[in-house]
Amino acid sequence: MLLLLATVLVGWRILKPAEVLATAKTPYPPLVVSDHGVVGRINVAPLIIQDRLRVYAAKHQVRADEPVYGRTVNTTRWSLRRWPAQLSGVVAQDATVITRWSDGELVALDGRTGKIAWRADGPEAPGYAGHRTGAATVWDPSGLRIASGIVVVSADQELLGYDVSTGAQRWRATVPAGCTGGFTTAGGAYVCATGAYDLSTGQAVAGWPAGPFTAVGCAVASSGCAGFRDAAGHGWLTALTAPRRAVALDRPGTTVAGGVVVSAQDGVVIGYRADGSTLWTWQGSAQVLGGVTGRVLLMTPLHELVSLDSAGGVEQFRFRLAFRREDVKWELGALQISEHYVAIERLREGGPDDPDSPLYYYTTDTVLMVAL
Repeated sequence: MLLLLATVLVGWRILKPAEVLATAKTPYPPLVVSDHGVVGRINVAPLIIQDRLRVYAAKHQVRADEPVYGRTVNTTRWSLRRWPAQLSGVVAQDATVITRWSDGELVALDGRTGKIAWRADGPEAPGYAGHRTGAATVWDPSGLRIASGIVVVSADQELLGYDVSTGAQRWRATVPAGCTGGFTTAGGAYVCATGAYDLSTGQAVAGWPAGPFTAVGCAVASSGCAGFRDAAGHGWLTALTAPRRAVALDRPGTTVAGGVVVSAQDGVVIGYRADGSTLWTWQGSAQVLGGVTGRVLLMTPLHELVSLDSAGGVEQFRFRLAFRREDVKWELGALQISEHYVAIERLREGGPDDPDSPLYYYTTDTVLMVAL
């Protein structure tokens, strides 16, 4: 009996619900802008915070390290571990990092210190789906979007909007079936196949074109998207709550990068004005990765990153996307582009489709850290 009781006690101490928070012990790191080029390679996908921190996801933990330009994963700056809840998704605005857990809990952390800023109850969420790198959890979390100071949680046929600063629930809306896989716009709307909703109120926005929609020019978590194409293939820009027609986005494959509409096909990259007229052309085969202020970022078939001036299409620099003497026999996976850095997940060339396969990723340290 004593042995049985001891076993039960030990099991309870190990498996009981627990939360462990470790906060930062050093000052918030300054912004450092590195010379452009590949600066490191790491084995997990980071959510880049203010170009100062890297935040990582694991099944039961969210943690951060520094600096962004570190060659490897470094000593943890702060962390939050919750058991038995699983980490479902992570989003961020400025220095606020919002985590969603499988038990429905939303926990916001001050990215500068790792201290809990607020917490709120929400609907149950999917479990951890980040696989080996955590990329899906930090770059494409299910049912978690952010824009304009509002975190949007979707579950079944409900949308819930929380204030990023305080965690207060601002609104709750019942939506048609099929509205949970939406995106947010730069102008402050949540958009799904069946309509659009104002992020400040949760109310349906009248006058939108018919969906389903194809979002373009989005940041991570399908958030802050700069434009979309509607069901008829017509393009729209979303800097304001009400979308603005953009004929240039009607062309299949066009996107918004660096503040301009861009297409890359048939060996030429073209920048367009919203009315569809050509702004500039750049000769060369490439894929549009995205953009930052004043820049359009491309990747060539030789795995070179090319930066173009978004106003005139002038090439600013290019470099090989490889760490030191690595080869470039990889395929592009997910990525995050911040103002001064890019994180790129690399997949094995011709590898399997199953992310749980040991042959899915390019190498053990499969994520490149790149400075712009």
